Amino acid sequence: MLPSVRTALLLLAAVVAAPAVAQLRPADTGTPLPALNAGPRVALETGMGRIVLELYPDKAPATVANFLSYVRDGHYNGTVFHRVVADFLVQGGDYTPDLQPKPERAPVHNEANNGLSNLRGTIAAARKPGDKDSARSQFFINTVDN
Repeated sequence: MLPSVRTALLLLAAVVAAPAVAQLRPADTGTPLPALNAGPRVALETGMGRIVLELYPDKAPATVANFLSYVRDGHYNGTVFHRVVADFLVQGGDYTPDLQPKPERAPVHNEANNGLSNLRGTIAAARKPGDKDSARSQFFINTVDN
C-alpha cells in the first residue's frame, strides 16, 4: 500500500534496485507479490516509509531499462516528489531537494500500449504533455485508478 503523501517535498533517501545489479540488493518486502511474470523490484526509501515497485520488462523493456539505469547510477538518491496531486498521483525523479533539475539521458519511446493500466499503486514513466516519446528520468505513482 502506498503511504499517505501530505507534502510536495518528500525526500527519497535511497533507491535499492533489482537482483541483477551487483552493487545493489533486491527489495525485501516481507510479503510475496503474485508470481505472475515477476520482474525486478526496486525499493524507494522515503521519509514516509518504504515503497516497493515491481517492474515488468516483458511489457515495457525500454522504459524498465531506462529506469533501472537511473537507479544503478544513483540518479534518484536525494531526489524529491516535486508534484503531488491529491487523489491522483505523486511524481518525482528529476529534482534535488532545492528543486534544481538533475541531468537526464535521451528520452525513450512510448510503450504505453502494452496491456498495463494506471491503477492505484502502479508506477509509470512521466512524459511531457503532447510528446508521447519524451520519457526520461521522471516517474509517477498513481494514488487512485487513473
